Amino acid sequence: MLEMIPLWLRIFVFSMIPWLESRYVVPFAMLNSNLAWWQVFPIAVIGNMLPVPFILLFFRFIEKFLRRYHFWASIMDWLFARTRARADTKIRHYEHLALLLFVAVPLPFTGAWTGSLIAYLFDLKFSKSVITIFVGVLIAASIMTVLVLTGQHLWLIFSRY
Repeated sequence: MLEMIPLWLRIFVFSMIPWLESRYVVPFAMLNSNLAWWQVFPIAVIGNMLPVPFILLFFRFIEKFLRRYHFWASIMDWLFARTRARADTKIRHYEHLALLLFVAVPLPFTGAWTGSLIAYLFDLKFSKSVITIFVGVLIAASIMTVLVLTGQHLWLIFSRY
């Protein structure tokens, strides 16, 4: 079924998925397709960034709507408490620098979606948050790209012996 969808569109859409994002889609696409890193990278980064302004602008309306329902309210309470606990002292002190580092480090449960949630929860300035998250996404995707390219290069070197 997925084979019917063009590869570039799959890369774009998968990069929008929370906690997958470009940091994992870029290496996966590089290793499982015939596309080069410079073909995959911009598609994944754009896909990763597309939801960010909408999250920052409209999440308060979604939160207000979902809080009407006990199930969603309890999930949001848990998620917000967890996010605040992980980021509170760093964000309050360093704000956008901490947000940049949080998005840029390619670890699970970091990235553009969680960074957008942090920017929303701490009421950081919209334009500065979008730029900060974008730079963080670029850094995270670059780190993963370099790791894959290095691994491929080392594989070629050591497979000769």
